[in-house]
Amino acid sequence: MPQPHLSADASDEQLLLAGCLAQNRLAQYQLYERYKAAMYSSALRILGSPDLAQDALQEAFVEVFRQLAGFRQEAALGGWIKTIVVRCALRVLRREQRMEVYNPQQHAEPLVAWHDSLTGEALEKAIGELPAGYRAVFCLVEVEGYLHREVAELLSISEGTSKSQLYHAKRLLQVKLQHLYS
Repeated sequence: MPQPHLSADASDEQLLLAGCLAQNRLAQYQLYERYKAAMYSSALRILGSPDLAQDALQEAFVEVFRQLAGFRQEAALGGWIKTIVVRCALRVLRREQRMEVYNPQQHAEPLVAWHDSLTGEALEKAIGELPAGYRAVFCLVEVEGYLHREVAELLSISEGTSKSQLYHAKRLLQVKLQHLYS
């Protein structure tokens, strides 16, 4: 039976990890370049501000390089880095502003179905306008794929609060997008 072998990407990643662990600056730069765009997008969705997302990204990669020796290769490197980026983005969010509490009575407009011509840009804009707490929960659950119990742990809230904030975020998005397309 043939022996399993590392794919070019996997062996390249192994070499990159070894270089980073040896404090090779070129390897560190290459690791950063490989993951920065996707990780920046995750931070931006949570924070809603390019400047804050860049701050979170920089903090996250400093943490990545500090903790790299503890990386267990049981999980994907990109997933491990994304976890650090999300945690850094949430720390920045807490530092910059308290999590806003949404009052549904302030937005008692009827809900309507989303318009067929919804663009990604309009959706990104509407998500960016959500209160910080709603935006964080929405992005973590709907975009990043976290479970409510994971979100609750990350944000230090109850699982019920996570579910409630997601529900209200979706309702508010629906109202915002309905106004945009009516």
